Amino acid sequence: MKVNINGVSKAILAVWFEDNQVKLIDQRKIPETIEIYSAKNSDDIYYAIKNMVVRGAPAIGVTAAYGLAMASKNKENMEEAVKVISSSRPTAYDLFKAIDFMKANNFSESAAKRYALEITERSRKIGEYGNTLIQANDHILTHCNAGALAVVDWGTALAPMRMAHDAGKKIFVYVDETRPRLQGAKLTAWELQQEGIDYSIIADNAAGHFMKNKDINLAIVGADRIAANGDFANKIGTYEKAVLAKVNNIPFYVAAPGSTFDFSLKNGDGIPIEERDESEVLTVNNSRIGPVEGHARNPAFDVTPNEYVTAFITEYGIFRPGELKKLYSLIHEDLFMR
Repeated sequence: MKVNINGVSKAILAVWFEDNQVKLIDQRKIPETIEIYSAKNSDDIYYAIKNMVVRGAPAIGVTAAYGLAMASKNKENMEEAVKVISSSRPTAYDLFKAIDFMKANNFSESAAKRYALEITERSRKIGEYGNTLIQANDHILTHCNAGALAVVDWGTALAPMRMAHDAGKKIFVYVDETRPRLQGAKLTAWELQQEGIDYSIIADNAAGHFMKNKDINLAIVGADRIAANGDFANKIGTYEKAVLAKVNNIPFYVAAPGSTFDFSLKNGDGIPIEERDESEVLTVNNSRIGPVEGHARNPAFDVTPNEYVTAFITEYGIFRPGELKKLYSLIHEDLFMR
């Protein structure tokens, strides 16, 4: 992805492996500064995933893959390393897909690099398919961050937008702020700005206003886990955007690689929903915004039923919820996905 450093545009990955360390752009520091977090063991990988140094299901999977390769080279107890890393966040299915992939490939560094390259190439294909859904001058809504930071490069929801922009379609993006961690305001807006794509940050509860006023042509979001019937988990607040889109006859697309589909789950009822510390809701920039003795609930994700999804944009093509059996067959035939 493009990053402007001291006035110079450079290409950089969100996650990579170097000198037997896993290097990550520290997403907690963006947009104020670009800092690199270096993980040196499986505990550091756990910390990076749990504490949101890295965010986005595909990027979490790549981080886990590199982390396990590093742990193996360091001669860590691999059973313990797998246990530690798999306990970091429960909702993102890519985490467990990556762990299974590394187990099947003896935790080798070459396997981890292959996993990262595969995810990046699949994201590029998502961009190509998704771009066919975008018309010139479209105004697009997105929620949370599903850009290059959330993958390694390209992104999922943002990949079609990048390609539409490069094709000269002059798109405009409405970026939900995404409380409480503000991934949209901090990360998505930053990525769009680096790419030169026009955007506006909007409050999470403003999307309905713009939909009703015909200011939005389509919505594209990412996903953290997708069940066999098309119910999917994504950042908290996605469900209400999907409902609003359907009421206002706006196409609602979910962009995700095959590694995010969990066909072992019949529907979204079985998706575990992470609940994070209440302090994320009760404080902003270390200043408390609620009563001193007040409490908050902080689910990190919600589940959107398949009836609100227009289609899924994948590296295999575009599939409506009723067509996921065909997608399952394609994934099952894909040796990388096994």
